[in-house]
Amino acid sequence: MEKKKSRILIADDEKEIRDILELLFTAEGYEVVLAGDGEEALALADDSIDLYVLDVNMPRLSGFAAGAGIRKKYYAPMLFLTAYSGESDKAMGFAAGADDYLIKPFSNTELLLRVKALLRRSQEYAPHFQRAETSRDVLPYKDCELDLDQQCVRRGDEMIPMTYTEFAILKLLVEHRKKIYSLENIYRSIWQEEAVGDGAIMVHIKNIRKKLGDDSRSPRYIKTAWGKGYYAD
Repeated sequence: MEKKKSRILIADDEKEIRDILELLFTAEGYEVVLAGDGEEALALADDSIDLYVLDVNMPRLSGFAAGAGIRKKYYAPMLFLTAYSGESDKAMGFAAGADDYLIKPFSNTELLLRVKALLRRSQEYAPHFQRAETSRDVLPYKDCELDLDQQCVRRGDEMIPMTYTEFAILKLLVEHRKKIYSLENIYRSIWQEEAVGDGAIMVHIKNIRKKLGDDSRSPRYIKTAWGKGYYAD
């Protein structure tokens, strides 16, 4: 059976950039869906998209707003392309649901490496519908369980969806309970490269805690080792 091509949605208001990215991705064997702004990207979002590549500064609806809207329904990985390099801009991107962030101008090689890494991680945590066994692959943790098949957290009858990066971070900490991971350790474990020092992990930890209903001042799930990092006990 022929392997299904990954489908990437590109949203950028500059046609030249859209055309370049379309050529770049199709040459790598990906299917491409094009959007001229954030509003169109939101309208085109569906379950068939495997990865979103969104420019930030777009008319009608910004990349951040479009990303946040997409995240309400879909959990495919999301990469923001932007000319803004400030810490607050990156924090806004990750808070909107981004899995990665690339500053313009960027090299085609770096973009492809990041796209391949995001798709690889998403496939690793994607539902394994081809499994013969009917039992779910779960990782128990306190009053929750991490559903490794569906890439979500379950607490009783409640399902708590996570982005691929959020789930990967939580899984890392739960699989190595009581081990303290610095921000750099977490970044290297998830991104498999040196940390860029932009606070991305702190934003993801904050989002995970919010979804779990955790109190950052007295957390039950992800603990803070002040000056050292984070751990799950």
